[in-house]
Amino acid sequence: MNFPSPNLFEEYEDLFRRIGRVADRDGIEIYLIGGFVRDIYLQRESKDIDIVVVGKGIDFAKKVASDLKKVKLTYFENFGTAQILYNDLIIEFVGARKESYRRDSRKPLVEEGTLKDDQERRDLSINAMGISLNEINFGHLVDPFGGIDDLDKQIIRTPLDPDTTFSDDPLRMLRAIRFASQLGFRIDENTFDGIERNKERISIISQERITDELNKIILSPMPSIGFEYLFDTGLLKLIFPEMVDMFGVETKNNLSHKDNFYHTLQVLDNLAMLSKDLWLRWAAILHDIAKPATKRFEPGIGWTFHGHEDKGSRMVKPIFSKLKLPLNEKMKFVEKMVLLHLRPIVLSQEIVTDSAVRRLMMEVGEDIDSLMLLCKSDITSKNEKKVERIKKNFAQVEIKIKDVLERDYLRNWQPPVTGLDIMNAFIIVKKQDIGNLKAIVKQAILDGDVEDNKETAMLFLVKKANEMGIEEKIKI
Repeated sequence: MNFPSPNLFEEYEDLFRRIGRVADRDGIEIYLIGGFVRDIYLQRESKDIDIVVVGKGIDFAKKVASDLKKVKLTYFENFGTAQILYNDLIIEFVGARKESYRRDSRKPLVEEGTLKDDQERRDLSINAMGISLNEINFGHLVDPFGGIDDLDKQIIRTPLDPDTTFSDDPLRMLRAIRFASQLGFRIDENTFDGIERNKERISIISQERITDELNKIILSPMPSIGFEYLFDTGLLKLIFPEMVDMFGVETKNNLSHKDNFYHTLQVLDNLAMLSKDLWLRWAAILHDIAKPATKRFEPGIGWTFHGHEDKGSRMVKPIFSKLKLPLNEKMKFVEKMVLLHLRPIVLSQEIVTDSAVRRLMMEVGEDIDSLMLLCKSDITSKNEKKVERIKKNFAQVEIKIKDVLERDYLRNWQPPVTGLDIMNAFIIVKKQDIGNLKAIVKQAILDGDVEDNKETAMLFLVKKANEMGIEEKIKI
């Protein structure tokens, strides 16, 4: 099989041949497997290498560690896996295994198996490919389920019948959606239907594992892909019903509000282009979470959502608690972002005063840049002229904030030379000379004529003091 070039396999070929020689000495069959193989063809950087051993994974890992020397070996007897830290690589070894499942548990009954058995238990065709590391067929691709073809077609598909794959381990449904979101792939129709049929099985998965996959979807380049699949398959209703509650448009007296579910996805995608911060992305997801609860129709006005930012902020903690997200400063950050997400937009509709900007900055503190990114992402409308007008006004708020920050910084900034330094260095006759010298050096630094450090500033002051007839103290 011809690999794309340059590729990860070529980069680590010497290491793979060395591990292969260890296997050949004892007649052991080994293969690169899973995500690392997939990433070779996608030409994605990867530092996690999985190797499947047709035999005892831990025993073989110990032999490799002995051969490589000076590496950290960790093994887990209960799981039959071992891990080697080699330079900046994490190499994991596992024995090829065959799995069978009970209906009420995702924990399999495991027995030793063949490479084929091991590939059949994988979640997706693109994660079930193997590459031989034995010398006799070094570099040979073993792809029984058409993973390469699916990569070419950008399709997410299970290796076996999806009902079998998803019923055995329901977490694979979320993994399928996560990979679709991360890679921008399309989920195969049969696989999609399998998720829809088996969605209720997600109830046997721990919340921590569900949330881990959800966070990976949120961190993907275009998170809306994952959320739309979660919504369309019915999984989102089961794992995050508060978000589904935002779906839909209600019309009264020929007046409609926007669909807040799809608006939220657009805001999330907008933000994903500006920031990789998971918690700011969570703020985007939750910024309108209270709109269903605060929705009212007011005659002569239309649909309103008064106080949704305050109520939404108070909804953050129970949602984080249910999803087993951290209830620490990360949660408080999201609460703050949700509470204040309207403030910069409201400012853009008024004459922006210094005092209004300072009040906002006092409330937001060091998170002002994050809030501005969230608000910028929240500017959405099908009316392009309206969007342009809001963006233009919003840009003025950004300029005002920057201007106030700079002026306040300059006003509060003090030079590196203090009044005490001046008294210790010079014979001061008039007290006002202390203030005069300090003001002179401050202005010189602000004008860029003097570097902002004490040594340079003092040399400058000696010259200025002499010009003013102020004598330098004699150093003993």
